[in-house]
Amino acid sequence: MNTTTLGTPAPVSARQDATTIGLIGLAHGTSHFNHMLLPPLFPLFIRDFGLSYSELGLLVSVFFVISGVGQAMAGFLVDRVGARPVLFTALGLFVCAALAAATAQGYPGLMLAAALAGLGNAPFHPVDFTILNKRVSAPRLGHAFSVHGITGNLGWASAPIFLIGVTGWAGGQWRTAYLAAALVSLAVLVLLVLNRDAIDDRPGQWDSAAKPGAQATPTHEEHPMAFLKLPSVWLCFSFFFWTTAALSAIQSFSSPALMRMYGLPESVTAFVVTGYMLCGAAGMVIGGFLVARVARLERTIAIAMALAAGLLLLTATGWLPGYIAAGAAALAGFGTGLAGPSRDMLIKRAAPPGATGRVYGTVYSGLDVGFAVAAPVFGFMLDHGQASGVFYGSSLALVLGIASAALVGLRVNKR
Repeated sequence: MNTTTLGTPAPVSARQDATTIGLIGLAHGTSHFNHMLLPPLFPLFIRDFGLSYSELGLLVSVFFVISGVGQAMAGFLVDRVGARPVLFTALGLFVCAALAAATAQGYPGLMLAAALAGLGNAPFHPVDFTILNKRVSAPRLGHAFSVHGITGNLGWASAPIFLIGVTGWAGGQWRTAYLAAALVSLAVLVLLVLNRDAIDDRPGQWDSAAKPGAQATPTHEEHPMAFLKLPSVWLCFSFFFWTTAALSAIQSFSSPALMRMYGLPESVTAFVVTGYMLCGAAGMVIGGFLVARVARLERTIAIAMALAAGLLLLTATGWLPGYIAAGAAALAGFGTGLAGPSRDMLIKRAAPPGATGRVYGTVYSGLDVGFAVAAPVFGFMLDHGQASGVFYGSSLALVLGIASAALVGLRVNKR
């Protein structure tokens, strides 16, 4: 006989939570894979199309400008129509982006690929966090955020290996790599459609609004833009802006910067980004456990990101031997990864009830703006011989991110 009391939500099993977390993690990893759809093959675009680093940086800017504007709008769309259909559409756009890259005949074709990928990327954070916050039980939510961040880092880390590896296997034919990338996104889309019940965010027994202890929905209708008046929302936005500016420098330009500063071969520097992301994934595993044990999340963020900033600063000085410098730049990812789950939980605490999609969409658009602004700036530095500026700038950006997180923490704790 069913002993569940009428009106009391049925307990969510660990298996149900794990399925939802795994599917959303896979989708998030795919979005990060497509963040890196173009940068790993920048040297081949320079060779084949005669492009400069500034022009290549503009491709990154186009991706993130479209993603940033779209992300803020996608939050409202997710709150209105639900996260699942938006997620399916986004994955379909990634397939189109990879096909556009595979058929590009010059800079306009690459620009189209960047634009389509940016449009596909736009909904992911409001989609992912809406589904996770609604479907995953509270005791496992910190681990859900950890897995979400880990899979994102793994997506970033796998893209260079995949694209460079397939290009090498195809005898230098980079178009084949993009056809393979299209198949990857298509396979993920098919898998999620087949398991669509596990990522259904429509109201149900598993909905966080029905869970014991959940905050009741306000009886009055609040203006949908009211959350924009909260200072904590804009402080979270600035936090993402600064930390992503640092990430943009490492992702797109750490390899050529290390080559120029230390004379390291591209066969080594090309995988610094992969090392950075793998270290970040390791940091997120530990960070997922810290979320449930640390009350002042901003302190965890500050310590972890200060570690990363220090390692990048050491790399910038030129004092280290070349291979150690490359290792220090990669190890900095551990600090940023450690801060990740605490960051996501801090945003959850700062978000008002009923505005999850909108808040995450607005806050995470700071990520896109950071990429869009930073990429051409760091590309300009490289074009003008300032390779060390890539690491000095990323270190400074992390310090400014620490200040933003501290202010968010003060406001949340005061409230």
